[in-house]
Amino acid sequence: MAHMIEIPQRRRGRQIAEELHRSTIEQVILTMKNRLHEPLSLDEMADMACLSPYYFNRLFHRHIGVPPIEFLAAWRLEQAKRLLLTTDLSVTDICFEVGYVGLGSFITRFTQAVGVSPGNLRKIMQAEKFARPEIPDEEGRRITLPGLHGTILAPDTQKRITHVGLFTKPIPQARPVRCTVADAYGSFLIDDIPPGTYYVLAASLPETANPAYFVLPGEQLLVGMAGPITVRPGELVQGISLFLRATQVTDPPLLLALPVMRA
Repeated sequence: MAHMIEIPQRRRGRQIAEELHRSTIEQVILTMKNRLHEPLSLDEMADMACLSPYYFNRLFHRHIGVPPIEFLAAWRLEQAKRLLLTTDLSVTDICFEVGYVGLGSFITRFTQAVGVSPGNLRKIMQAEKFARPEIPDEEGRRITLPGLHGTILAPDTQKRITHVGLFTKPIPQARPVRCTVADAYGSFLIDDIPPGTYYVLAASLPETANPAYFVLPGEQLLVGMAGPITVRPGELVQGISLFLRATQVTDPPLLLALPVMRA
């Protein structure tokens, strides 16, 4: 009998520990976002959490999906993107404003993550030349295997445009391996996928929203994720469910400039 009582107690203890760890990570992330212009090392972040650097790095990776340094780098680039589109600061000034010390490395990293260089992003956004994505008709479509088929579920009834992409990491940066566009109430299909292991990431905005909002999304953005999912040669992976929800403190930024890539 005593052993049977111990098991729920241990489970509850682990649950409390997980909640404390997540709360600690959220506090570190909030500090990250307030110090994007400053150098911030793994040791400093671990000190904030009162943990060793090794254990903090491991804990952060387990809860968030990527290491803290990579997560911080993504938010630095998100801030750079915001400054590019909301201020008149030069690319050089923005580079230093978000903690980079070299302009060349900043431009290279930004271009890789966002899909377009800082200067070109500003020009395209100022010209407001965006192609509204069209949702493909799956009926009667010939599928090229390997592929992936799933369903999108949203918390409201608003008509939405949802971008769904396959990424090798649980963070929407750089060009996805494959992608498609769907609505918020139905199925999606991605085919001709190179065999491998992926995360399925979704970003959804109301159908009436300006496509530019996918570059600097606000509170209307809903996100979803599934994975990791392994796609094997000749296989159609089915039964994937993407539950759309509001963004959280622990979510990485949407770095990829989706409408710009379609411009």
